[in-house]
Amino acid sequence: AHGIYPPLLADSGLGEALAAAGRRSPLGVTVSADGIGRYGLEIESAVYFCCLEALQNAGKHAAGATVTIRIWEESGGLLFSVSDNGPGFDVAKAKNGHGYMNMADRLGAIGGTVRWESEIDAGTRIMGSVPLLSVG
Repeated sequence: AHGIYPPLLADSGLGEALAAAGRRSPLGVTVSADGIGRYGLEIESAVYFCCLEALQNAGKHAAGATVTIRIWEESGGLLFSVSDNGPGFDVAKAKNGHGYMNMADRLGAIGGTVRWESEIDAGTRIMGSVPLLSVG
């Protein structure tokens, strides 16, 4: 999906684009993106595709789970979390997987970071942040 910028993301921003992705998911998805603005192409696409990857992972590995996607601004950064109440997994093993590496690379390219938290039988939370550079 590298280099593809979905039309809904371009037209309506992160909240609307992720809500639409949530409606297409087989899982129950809630999106909270109140109070966020519009950001540059690199930032919006990185956050969107990381949230999408996390949602797709939940669909593959946490059938029947509910997912909450939250995006907010805090302390000069754009932050996101994708949480599910699925079965959880061993984070140490997942860090060698393509999903984690894709997210880390995508966010790292624009100065951001990603972190995964999960425990067996306790769900998963993937959190990321991207600095919002002020100009002036």
